[in-house]
Amino acid sequence: MKGFSGTAINSLKNLRNKTLIMKSCPAESIRHAVSANLVRKATGCIILLIIFLILPLAVSGQVVVEKSRDKVIISGKQYYIHVVRKGETAYSISRAYGVTVDELIKNNPGTETGIKTGQALRIPVVETPSAGVNQKVAGQTPAKQKDESKFFYHRLKPGETVYSLARNYGVSVQEISDSNPGAEINKLPVGYEIAIPRRTVKQTTEELQTREKGFLEHKVVKGETLSSIAEKYGISVRDIRRENKGVIFPHVNDILRIPVTRAPEVKEEIIIKADSVLSPEKPVIEIPGGITPVKNLKGKFSVAVLLPFNTYENSVRTEIDSSQIIKGKPVYKTILRPDEWIYPQSVGFIELYQGILLAADTLRSLGIDINIFVYDTQNDDETPEKLIETGRLRNMDLIIGPVYSRNLVKIAEYAARYEIPVVSPVNLISNQPLAGNPNLFMAIPSVEVAQDAIIRKAAECRNSNFVFIHTDSSGEDEATITYRNKLIRELDSAQGSDTLRFRELLFISRSALPADSINRLEHTLSPGHENVIIIASEDHPVLSEIIMSLHSLSRKYQIKLIGLPAVRELVNLDPKLYFDLGIELYSNYWIDYNKPDVRAFLKKYRNKYLTEPVETSYAWIGYDIMYYFLSGFSIHGKDFVRHPEIHNPELLQTKFYFGRKNKDNGFENYHLYLIKYTGSMDIVLIEDH
Repeated sequence: MKGFSGTAINSLKNLRNKTLIMKSCPAESIRHAVSANLVRKATGCIILLIIFLILPLAVSGQVVVEKSRDKVIISGKQYYIHVVRKGETAYSISRAYGVTVDELIKNNPGTETGIKTGQALRIPVVETPSAGVNQKVAGQTPAKQKDESKFFYHRLKPGETVYSLARNYGVSVQEISDSNPGAEINKLPVGYEIAIPRRTVKQTTEELQTREKGFLEHKVVKGETLSSIAEKYGISVRDIRRENKGVIFPHVNDILRIPVTRAPEVKEEIIIKADSVLSPEKPVIEIPGGITPVKNLKGKFSVAVLLPFNTYENSVRTEIDSSQIIKGKPVYKTILRPDEWIYPQSVGFIELYQGILLAADTLRSLGIDINIFVYDTQNDDETPEKLIETGRLRNMDLIIGPVYSRNLVKIAEYAARYEIPVVSPVNLISNQPLAGNPNLFMAIPSVEVAQDAIIRKAAECRNSNFVFIHTDSSGEDEATITYRNKLIRELDSAQGSDTLRFRELLFISRSALPADSINRLEHTLSPGHENVIIIASEDHPVLSEIIMSLHSLSRKYQIKLIGLPAVRELVNLDPKLYFDLGIELYSNYWIDYNKPDVRAFLKKYRNKYLTEPVETSYAWIGYDIMYYFLSGFSIHGKDFVRHPEIHNPELLQTKFYFGRKNKDNGFENYHLYLIKYTGSMDIVLIEDH
């Protein structure tokens, strides 16, 4: 690895002597593991969005579709056989037969790219709904009965039930039943348009007060969630939702009913004076404003670092070279690797460790006594088990790592017995490891945190056309469904009386649709409005292709892309595309190279390791984690672990705003930076929250 020599190699050699070396297993790259688990293959049928693409063709000059009387039975199921006539479309045919376009495509493989005149289509026979249910148009609520101000209207897809809809929209089954009088909600056919009640949270600027015995009214402030509010009052999220029907994401100034009679006695509670009812029996933890000064520290701390350094792989200093070809056959020979060579999958974690060491040097200069115990976890399950069995971690004050979720949970569960905080220093696939591990900290926000930030930002765009692009070809991916529904609810609430323009596009690669990929995207754009693009994928090839297509279309349409942090990680795209599009994205890091602390860090890093870390290097987060937690212990003591919000020191690359969904879960960092690529070829910080 270029840039590593001398001191860096010696550090690695020292690691071989100090670390607990477990059996060798090939290590996987963290970034590869994250992206590979998030890939969604676009191999299924196109979802309901195709209606929007075909609809303009159906408005005028549409050929009347004559419903076929020919039926066949295939595998015990009845189908119509319809021969396509000139002028007919997938939308007009599906409408005539009372099925969705999604169903038509599913039963006729190859029609994803369109249908042809003379083509025979197999269309499932749909049973006629009961009397009084959608009689005028199959699968559609009569227009005169619709009330868009009070209801969402959802068309049932295959596999959906009233129970799954209730869960996804955050309402009860009974509320859906009451909103659809005359409908047998447990026997609705595919394509039926069902009314879903909208949220009805009262908004007011009145002061908080007790309205009735056993309840308080809580006014929501910026940054609060149902989880944080529930924890504040010592109740569950379910308790709040039970008293506030339809609430999924509370908005600033919303008034929520809080059932205080259910609240158990809590020994400690964080009280925010702006919106909480003070209780004289409960101690108040003061949350300091501004930056926490870090000076005159004291204390002695032991830190365990559990990272996959792969010391065995690094100890192999020879390799087989087959680059030479003689008479058409490769010549194999053993060659020595250069002294500066480092096993590629070790580089990021060595840099992380280097950042930890520099932070330790800084803290020691401020008065702290630190002992660091380093363990090579490789990529196996035996390492955490042996560390637990031998008791090597029992007397630690802080554990950094491991990096793989399965091992992280094992260590966190063990460390919880001794109230030792465990910090995950890298991107995890999800925040699931936090469940049931109250001493676990995620230093880098999950994709869910970034999605929520994008939703809030998109809601600020008024009179826009919103385009949601995803890779869920099956229509069954829970993460995509949740993201889409949260987005729709937030946008619908924010638009007020304005009409919500929302279009959904299933991403299909150019390799699958070489002539139609960009056209499908263009059909979702509006020439008369700002087009806000939200991509529900972190897969680099997907992001790259969409951004290139958007760049081509940006000459004709006004486009605003609000991206996930993964958009910043694309290395194969021309940076000019970012600046031309004016991309805005959320990022967990932002480095101000004019800050004295940053300059001092870079100078020390160059002097010690003879190189300089790039913005994405783990060296920065390694430094920030070590500096944040040990200075917090020294200044605040044990209260710091339970209430990390009381500590806000100046860091290098990120900020830590730790929060958790409930007291049984671990803490996640909720801080993100919103950055923008400008037309003047600058990257600017828009929001820091």
